[in-house]
Amino acid sequence: MISMHKLKSVDFYRKIPRDLTEASLSGGGLSIIAALSMVFLFGMELNNYLTVSTSTSVIVDKSSDGEFLLIDFNISFHALSCEFASVDVSDVLGTNRLNITKTIRKYPIDINLKAIGSEFQTGPISRVIKHDDEVDEEHHEGSVVLKGLNFDKVAHMYPILVVNFYAPWCYWSNRLKPSWEKAAKIIRERFDPEMDGRILLGRVDCTEEVDLCRRHHIQAYPSIRIFRKGSDVRDDHGHHDHESYYGDRDTESLVKTMESLVAPIPLASQQLASENKLGSVADDDKRPAPLAGGCRIEGFVRVKKVPGNLVISAHSGAHSFDASMMNLSHIINHLSFGKKITPTEMSDMKRMLPYLGRSHDKLNGRAYITQPSNSNANVTIEHYLQVVKTEVVTRRSHKLVEEYEYTAHSSLVHSLNIPAAKFHFELSPMQVLITENSKSFSHFITNVCAIIGGIFTVAGIVDSLLHNTIRIMKKVELGKNI
Repeated sequence: MISMHKLKSVDFYRKIPRDLTEASLSGGGLSIIAALSMVFLFGMELNNYLTVSTSTSVIVDKSSDGEFLLIDFNISFHALSCEFASVDVSDVLGTNRLNITKTIRKYPIDINLKAIGSEFQTGPISRVIKHDDEVDEEHHEGSVVLKGLNFDKVAHMYPILVVNFYAPWCYWSNRLKPSWEKAAKIIRERFDPEMDGRILLGRVDCTEEVDLCRRHHIQAYPSIRIFRKGSDVRDDHGHHDHESYYGDRDTESLVKTMESLVAPIPLASQQLASENKLGSVADDDKRPAPLAGGCRIEGFVRVKKVPGNLVISAHSGAHSFDASMMNLSHIINHLSFGKKITPTEMSDMKRMLPYLGRSHDKLNGRAYITQPSNSNANVTIEHYLQVVKTEVVTRRSHKLVEEYEYTAHSSLVHSLNIPAAKFHFELSPMQVLITENSKSFSHFITNVCAIIGGIFTVAGIVDSLLHNTIRIMKKVELGKNI
């Protein structure tokens, strides 16, 4: 058993009786300064211990999401109709996907970018539209010429008005013209406009009636529209309610379609045609016409992780477009790569790395507006995006978030082709790996002890120097020997 005397003999902190110590004013001041210094440095050390420390490295991309990448976007086009808006994807490996519809949604929008009506339903795109054989023969005109001055009057005279909006320079309009006039003549003979009065076929030359075609949002030629008396409601903003015909364009098919339109309407009836449907006309041949001239396109596409293009333009296999009148001005509401980052994930990431997350949706809210004119026609808007993946890993080897950030450069390009909005993307083969560094608690305790012990020791040395200096100065003043 160790005796109390032996235990006292190893005491490192032997005590001096209080009566043998002397307090001084300088010592009291230094004690206060030392205490404040200890508290300040302890707080700094504690803050440093609690602050997240990271290290950044660049490594070869080892993504867990495979060889494909998600592109999520929401873009509003002021003057591109949902009827012909097409989303295409291509890459350097030869992939070429046209008019993607499965993961894309389109909403007609007005000039204020507000959605009008429900989602625009895109029909089948693979079917080849049938035309009559091209024969050089004269054809008699059977349709009625419509102009801006008489269009509304005629539209309200007949329960069904079917109009061919065409352009004389258009190849497809010229292919349709003989069939259209033959069909119009046959329908006129079977359903006399004066005696029967249930249907009338007309035509509008969009090179002459520009305002009329613009009012009905005609962007491609030929466009066949079905107007129903009583359902064609228009206001100051050009809203309307009618249908577009996408069926075959040969004479037989046109006549059959017109007859099916007339069949549900009783002879000499003044009932609104909106109370009746198309009867036997296939849904694929007829769909509601877009409610406005603009379109908001949203959704996502999957692309390979190689340089490629996302292209949005007007596309049709049986229509022509006037490139000089096309306007692909747009506002990018959202554009990002990879999986969507939730607000919670973004908050956690900002807590660790405040500078991250600023470029994963860099183009959000950007507007690219052009006005077609003689000097600014056929304008394609191109965006060049360079994408880099960033991965954040916590101290417990938990993957906090994977995000793709990108730089963007945009330009306007004059082209002889139909204008488009092009997004050229190129992914870096490297990725940025950000790892949270763990801090040792023992290291924190050691630093705290060093702060306390260091300040205490230094303060003691300073106090000793001050005390001895003052004592020597007093002896000098009294004339005593030092």
